[in-house]
Amino acid sequence: MRNGILRTAFSLVAAGLFSFLMASSAAQAKVSVWIDISRQTMTVSVDGWRYANWRVSTARRGYWTPRGSFRPYLLKRMHYSSKYENSPMPHSIFFRGGYAIHGTYYVRALGRPVSHGCVRLSPGNAATLYSLVRQYGKGGTSITITN
Repeated sequence: MRNGILRTAFSLVAAGLFSFLMASSAAQAKVSVWIDISRQTMTVSVDGWRYANWRVSTARRGYWTPRGSFRPYLLKRMHYSSKYENSPMPHSIFFRGGYAIHGTYYVRALGRPVSHGCVRLSPGNAATLYSLVRQYGKGGTSITITN
């Protein structure tokens, strides 16, 4: 009888510990985006594990890409720029004012600064990042932009 009670108690403790660990990992699920302007690259990590490293395009001479740490505040599957000839901005992740990470069809320029300030990605990579941010939430995503 005593062994049965111990087994039951152990099972309850193990189940509780498993539930706690699953809840903790879900609460800490996080997407981290690091953009290195000097290298024109973006590194994406999910839950602390490197997920991807992509070429980007940031602001060209005469324009500016914000530096600092941000959280996304708006996601739009397809946005058209009201400022720049209604240019398509697929899978937009807005992080500061009118600045966003978004897809571009001008993929030959990726890896060089050519934008008006947004961070451009290839359409497929922008869709992947957009999906990750939707999955983990705006509050679970951080964006850091450095020189």
